[in-house]
Amino acid sequence: QVQLVESGGGLVQAGGSLRLSCVASGSILRYSSMGWYRQAPGKQRELVATFTRGARGGSTNYADSVKGRFAISTDNAKNTVYLQMNNLKPEDTAVYYCNVKFLGSGYWGQGTLVTVSS
Repeated sequence: QVQLVESGGGLVQAGGSLRLSCVASGSILRYSSMGWYRQAPGKQRELVATFTRGARGGSTNYADSVKGRFAISTDNAKNTVYLQMNNLKPEDTAVYYCNVKFLGSGYWGQGTLVTVSS
């Protein structure tokens, strides 16, 4: 069973930074892809950033709205996936969810709330 625990959310002013962490219950080397999604009030959940393993290490993908501001990274030794968020904007306010794909199934964390004030 896969368990994911996110942390690092909070209240920040526009232009500030936060780093989200997602700790997995086992080795993240098992997962074919890892990513962050977010859901703002009244909106559908959307992709923020993903890392997909490949023959040459892997590839990242970002939503256009966060390119150049957010960065996804992993620490295999700590079984952790990070999302570094810089130059935050009020429209980044949402609950952020960690997601991993393992043996064809997707797993979600409980989410962490990010609030950006103007």
